[in-house]
Amino acid sequence: MPLPALPLLSPLSRRPFALAAGALCLALGAATFTAPAAAQAKGQLIGTVDTAFILIGRDHDIAVEVYDDPAVQGVSCYVSRARTGGIKGSLGLAEDRAEASISCRQVGPVRIDKELPLQEQVFSERMSILFKRLRVVRMVDVDRNTLVYLTYSDKLIDGSPQNSVTAVPIDRAMPIPVKK
Repeated sequence: MPLPALPLLSPLSRRPFALAAGALCLALGAATFTAPAAAQAKGQLIGTVDTAFILIGRDHDIAVEVYDDPAVQGVSCYVSRARTGGIKGSLGLAEDRAEASISCRQVGPVRIDKELPLQEQVFSERMSILFKRLRVVRMVDVDRNTLVYLTYSDKLIDGSPQNSVTAVPIDRAMPIPVKK
């Protein structure tokens, strides 16, 4: 007895699947390759505080990391953020919460070798396996000769209003060079 023939998908019925696959590949490529290499700098871990015990895997914790501004010598930013533990967190597969706090300080003599744009992303770090990133953006307040740093978390699909801001005043004897 012959087997019944299976219906084949027509080219038109396969199109939504091809479009969805193409969109996913494009999104993954954009999430992976859009940030410049300097903006993907890894922070130096200063310490962690456990917030919840997890039986298997790493505990939930709050991590404090320091990032040195690559364009402004003598300024460092301290960022605290929650990290998810457990098996997924230990493997880097968990999605961390979209909350962070930032405090930037002058930690040495300030030196700026080149003109700064009025706004520039200076750090970016992955917070989930696919879409969410922690970002730190530097802005220049020319009138007050101050560097303003904003941290926020975003998703490719849905942005997050969680953010934190800090400012580093620079001595008026050394005006901040700004790109015109």
